[in-house]
Amino acid sequence: MPNIKSAMKRVKVANKKTIANKGKRSELRTQVKKTRAAMTESVSDGEKLFKDTQASLDRAAAKGYLHKKNVSRKKSRMAKALNKARS
Repeated sequence: MPNIKSAMKRVKVANKKTIANKGKRSELRTQVKKTRAAMTESVSDGEKLFKDTQASLDRAAAKGYLHKKNVSRKKSRMAKALNKARS
């Protein structure tokens, strides 16, 4: 534990942000799983969820919850799965 007051505050803030970011990443993972499951069941539901999930992933990259290349990879793989479900 740090001795300097500002360093102590940074530790507290970092812990708070870590907890919040974990929650956001967990929500995103759940949303991606639901979208993939919907794609296998019906294409129309999958398309709707895909657009929502894509937007959520873009916001997550902008806010720094996930790395932009990680988001790009996830979106690409979901798009491939959606195209496969369509055919």
